[in-house]
Amino acid sequence: MNSHLPASLTLSFTGFSQRGGCTDHHADGWGIAFFEGDDTTPGKGVRHFVDREGASTSPIANMLRSYPIKSHNVVAHVRKATVGAVTLENCHPFVRELWGRYWVFAHNGDLKDYRPALHGSFRPVGNTDSELAFCWLLQELAKSHAGVPSVDELSRTLSELVPQIAKYGTFNFLLSNGQALWAHASTKLYYVLRQHPFTEVHLKDEDIDVDLADLNGPDDRLAIVVTEPLTTNEDWVAMAPGELTVFVDGAIARCSNARCEPGCQFVSACSRASTNIAATSNPV
Repeated sequence: MNSHLPASLTLSFTGFSQRGGCTDHHADGWGIAFFEGDDTTPGKGVRHFVDREGASTSPIANMLRSYPIKSHNVVAHVRKATVGAVTLENCHPFVRELWGRYWVFAHNGDLKDYRPALHGSFRPVGNTDSELAFCWLLQELAKSHAGVPSVDELSRTLSELVPQIAKYGTFNFLLSNGQALWAHASTKLYYVLRQHPFTEVHLKDEDIDVDLADLNGPDDRLAIVVTEPLTTNEDWVAMAPGELTVFVDGAIARCSNARCEPGCQFVSACSRASTNIAATSNPV
């Protein structure tokens, strides 16, 4: 999730966590990381929870379903182990520090014969291809920029680095530094943009209806990116294979999708979204 104002993820997390062993088979651990903040400035501190138990039965997940998460950027993951054992250190999302900010990363897919050279300070703790890719990305970002780059500069560098990993297999991922949320689709990712006027939504994994207009104001806006849509009655947009999109303040800031308007690649607008697409101070 990426939000314009500090946002609650209670409803979406309630449905999402059921996919960790109840409505889906991703029961080999789960995790969530969110940059917590209570004002209009995105927070730098990260709350990070992981559990090797499936999210649908995890006591930690049960606690978070009622915890008042308030964040501009949230990354959550339910795992089906393909590379690496079912252990705590292999649970996504992974967290590292770079340029005095925390970075959070989660990956869906498999990378075959991926063995990059790591010669910097970023090393995997577990034995997943996902954490290895994250460490290499941060290593190369650090090599590419002498100081703290802008979101635009980061997006341009990532657009050069990501294909070097994606050629090894399926590389759907979410990446956030608390300022923005980058999403890359290799096979399957969807996003939805919520704004005023808000409507009623129905969860796909729980028989729950919520009128978002009761929870949000006209200044709220929110983007949610998922592997599978969380609701049955919203206009989820399928990202194209190879698409790298960055969300800032609950709206699309950069998009590499060729279906966008000419000249849109890594510019400040996308033909599928406008700058007033909204998020929420209490969104779900």
